[in-house]
Amino acid sequence: MNHAPLPAWADIGLLPLLNILAALVVSGLIIAAIGEDPFRAMAVLFQGAFLTSNGLGYTLYYTTNFIFTGLAVAVAFHAAMFNIGGEGQAYLGGLGAGVAVLMADSFLPGLLLIPFAVIFSALFGAAWAFIPGWLQAKRGSHIVITTIMFNFIAASLMVSLLAGPLMREGQGAPETRPFAEAAQMPYMHEMLGALGIVVPRSPLNLSLLIALAVAALVWFIIWRTRFGYALRAMGASPGAAEYAGMNTVRITVLALLFSGGLAGLMASNAVLGEPHKLVLNFTGGYGFTGIAVALMGRNHPVGIILAALLFGALTQGGTELDFEFQTITRETVQVVQGLIILFSGALAYLFAPMVARLIAPFTAKKGAPA
Repeated sequence: MNHAPLPAWADIGLLPLLNILAALVVSGLIIAAIGEDPFRAMAVLFQGAFLTSNGLGYTLYYTTNFIFTGLAVAVAFHAAMFNIGGEGQAYLGGLGAGVAVLMADSFLPGLLLIPFAVIFSALFGAAWAFIPGWLQAKRGSHIVITTIMFNFIAASLMVSLLAGPLMREGQGAPETRPFAEAAQMPYMHEMLGALGIVVPRSPLNLSLLIALAVAALVWFIIWRTRFGYALRAMGASPGAAEYAGMNTVRITVLALLFSGGLAGLMASNAVLGEPHKLVLNFTGGYGFTGIAVALMGRNHPVGIILAALLFGALTQGGTELDFEFQTITRETVQVVQGLIILFSGALAYLFAPMVARLIAPFTAKKGAPA
């Protein structure tokens, strides 16, 4: 780092904003190069994400998935581990939720069935992260290699199960039977409607509130508990943490269990919230995008929520762009997402020296002796 350390407000707030603006400028140049008006395209994207009749509901639905996977990546990052197995862990979380519902939706009421399925989703996601965590802690296996390979194993396992024992009888599609109504996560428009607040129908459901509660829990555990301190200490210096008497093997395994459980919780939204059955590819790449969400959010729950909202808006707004323009396709929107990932990840501190120079006079005055 060839610049003075930045204050927290600049590092967490200003730099990500500059990175997003830079990505949008480059995206605008690309859109202009294919013959479209970049300002109109950005206006359509914003309107589609927030101002259409049900656009905000869909944006927040996608945001919920990104919150879960972004938190999963962030917890591992704090322990200096790059868990890129969120996709597979979310897949197994969906399997856990599906198995719980298929076993119990014939006799359990929704008040018990939904928490039961949510707990199973977290347990299955954590279990899928256990072996990579154990291999990292006990055998020194590289966490990137093991977690990415477990993504492929999870995908193959789901194909085998959904095309075999879990497939609904009498159909050819690789999916389970629809869940009973008691297992369906309550929709937000229905809950608000019961309170007299009318909002457009969308797949947004109670999982959003669960995601926000989990984000608050992650903040508390990471920054307000002994385990969180030990996790961050090991992430800063494993040798120093071990010298201080911390059980780094135990911390490594627990950190991956925590991370995998958070990824598995995505099933509360992507399976129990919609489509109310277990289908192939319900993860939709959210596990991988969670890496970008965590990087952009600086691994802090508040930043992750804001970054998840941005990617949720891009996902929903990108659909509107595809409808509105013939030359702007879903692939073009993926280019925009890729540029945001590039500037927020590999080029995260591109503007740091400039920002450091600009704020140096103010920070120097503030820190000068009276």
